[in-house]
Amino acid sequence: MDKFDRMDYIVNDILKILAGEAPISLQDSYDNAGLIVGHPEQTVRGVLVSIDVTEEVVKEAIDKGCDLIVSHHPLIFKGLKSLVPSGPVERTLLLAIMNNIAIASAHTNLDNVAEGVNGKIAAKLRLNHLQVLVPKTGVFRKIVVYCPLSHAEQVREAMFAAGAGQIGNYDNCSFNSEGFGTFRAGKDADPFVGSVNQLHQEPEVRIESIVPSFRLQAVVNQMLSVHPYEEVAYDLFPVENNSKQIGSGLIGYLDKPLDEAAFLDLVQTTFGTPCLRHTAFTTKPIHKVAVCGGSGAFLLKEAVRLGADAFVTADVKYHDFFEADRRLLYIDAGHFETEQFTKELICDIIQKKIPTFAPSISEVKTNPVQYYFKKK
Repeated sequence: MDKFDRMDYIVNDILKILAGEAPISLQDSYDNAGLIVGHPEQTVRGVLVSIDVTEEVVKEAIDKGCDLIVSHHPLIFKGLKSLVPSGPVERTLLLAIMNNIAIASAHTNLDNVAEGVNGKIAAKLRLNHLQVLVPKTGVFRKIVVYCPLSHAEQVREAMFAAGAGQIGNYDNCSFNSEGFGTFRAGKDADPFVGSVNQLHQEPEVRIESIVPSFRLQAVVNQMLSVHPYEEVAYDLFPVENNSKQIGSGLIGYLDKPLDEAAFLDLVQTTFGTPCLRHTAFTTKPIHKVAVCGGSGAFLLKEAVRLGADAFVTADVKYHDFFEADRRLLYIDAGHFETEQFTKELICDIIQKKIPTFAPSISEVKTNPVQYYFKKK
């Protein structure tokens, strides 16, 4: 039985589901993803999903009987010196605590996985042939384990099931070489093969595979659980290869090129931004598109280097627009607007693991940016 195939859930169940898709270890150094308020063992009757957490969102959770709020943006970014109702963050925290409502966030860890925030944006724009704009380094480890020929397939399958052997669009990847292992069991040993106090030579397989660092312990545990030896010989190595599935931003292609005005129409229709800010037209058709939800100006140079015809992001400063240098159409579509689909994404992640559990999408409009249009 699946461990989530039951009727009662706790906060930690939801956190594990989210971490399975977007591990906390992938968050950026400045971030504060994960459980912010509440107890991991607290019972959860309902989950409310939002972009931000405000007093109005907490009140909505109370009204809907939700014990847990999962937001994209963390409620606490900076250190608090006191917990008194002196500001919006403190008031929101106190309201949640007094009503026994837990609060968690999935922020840059959800930004940094290919099927996360930017994957949702790319899907809304119908981009294909996607790749990460700036891959993260140091994400992978290599695991090497030695086992008898009779158990090699079982050990490989256990490692793959736990998350080893995924390279881009390929899975079950490993390298295997045969040789002889030698050992002598001590007087207190209980050897699988060989005899106590006798040197033994055993035909073995050296299995090598790649594994993301955040899945390493699970892979090791699964490998050890099926390995027949009492003492298992295995090695772990750091790997500097880039990950094609983990990193900042995405870049891909429209089904067919659009002129720049038509692409701006597509962006405005998709995100519902009342007013787009963008650079001057380049007069080139838009086919290859880079995207980054929220503040993505730091990715502009890479978008240009990879030949993007347009880059859609938010929070672009005045001088940043000059950096585009007419090499692409640089579009600020709004921070909230580019990340709004994250609510759908989080709900989808939870429901994929618990089909009978229906999270609620917050109806509170938390976008702090308003647009003014003078009446004619």
